[in-house]
Amino acid sequence: MTEIGACRWSILRFVTVMLMNCVLASMFAAAERSVMIEDVATVAGYGDVDESKVMNFVKLVKNLFQTDESGYQHVWPEMEFGWKIVLGSFIGFCGAAFGSVGGVGGGGIFMPMLTLVIGFDPKSATAISKCMIMGVAASAVYCNLKLRHPTLDMPIIDYDLALLIQPMLLLGISIGVACNVIFADWMVTVVLIVLFIGASTKSFFRGVETWKKETIMKKAIHDLLSAEYRILPGGPSNGSTTKPEKTLKTEVPVLENVCWKEFGLLVFVWIAFLFLQIGKNYTSTCSTWYWVLNLSQIPISFGISGYAAVSLYKGTRTISSLGDSAGSLSIGQLVMSCACVLLAGMVGGLLGLGGGFIMGPLFLELGVPPQVSSATATFAMIFSSSMCVIEYYFLKRFPVPYGKCIAL
Repeated sequence: MTEIGACRWSILRFVTVMLMNCVLASMFAAAERSVMIEDVATVAGYGDVDESKVMNFVKLVKNLFQTDESGYQHVWPEMEFGWKIVLGSFIGFCGAAFGSVGGVGGGGIFMPMLTLVIGFDPKSATAISKCMIMGVAASAVYCNLKLRHPTLDMPIIDYDLALLIQPMLLLGISIGVACNVIFADWMVTVVLIVLFIGASTKSFFRGVETWKKETIMKKAIHDLLSAEYRILPGGPSNGSTTKPEKTLKTEVPVLENVCWKEFGLLVFVWIAFLFLQIGKNYTSTCSTWYWVLNLSQIPISFGISGYAAVSLYKGTRTISSLGDSAGSLSIGQLVMSCACVLLAGMVGGLLGLGGGFIMGPLFLELGVPPQVSSATATFAMIFSSSMCVIEYYFLKRFPVPYGKCIAL
């Protein structure tokens, strides 16, 4: 047991160090991008090297990484009624419908539509996509707040699970937005294509596997129904009565269906991140207050998520949506959950996705029912997408009228 505990703590320490390195690296890179050119020029010019070669090398680095402030050139098409707006609205409607059902946000449909149909550049499309995801999540959460668990007497949104993932999701959003600022347009496009190919391939094989299982199950049910059975003495057809089961309510008023303590903590984390972003926007880059406000996101996220993780590990809190199988989670499950959610936030902030394609399978792996998984992921997305929109607004990365119209 001692060796197992030591191994778990070593894994936890390694994962924590790696995450901290990613956070600090993204913040340093986002804070001072122009220093790279000077360093590259110094390194490239070391020794007796032709000046033209040095300048060509520096230009290559500029084009690859867009390290100067003029490297980013946005492409915002005019907001005119036409076939592009009509086709884009239809695709957006379909993406919102499918995204709200599956709890994935719909960013995988919004991003190609915004770049290929409407004509935005990849970085502006990322910000507009988050506006659309915020609208989808808001409408879905409004409906889910009144719904109950399909089999248990509890809300369909698991607030304890949301309290575990939401702070790390917001931290991942901040890292993803910083990476979006650093990366060139072609880098964002390449990462988006690779991610879509991997996700679609995995989903295809998962769908084929599910289809095979359902086919076998359907055949087994058919065989059972076609078999002949004899009526047992005292069966339902012999006049016996069974005690009716207690029916669960499927919909209740919102005020009775919200866990206000957990909801208050979630709102507190969101407001804390909001004040940090507003304060950072009014400070000069690389100043002392800039770093204080930027790095303050880390203790807030780890503090709230750590509180929820310790409670789930000790058993003082449980994932109620698991029902009878609910119990204390292991350290490995908690670390993996937080790491995956942090990754989902980074991908969402970088590529304009909702992150539900990572959170959904994670919740299902923990044993959460699909309806609760979809509702909880969408509930967490409304906090992350709104914060991402605010950060991109401060960076002036999308036209506000377009964002308002397309989000509605």
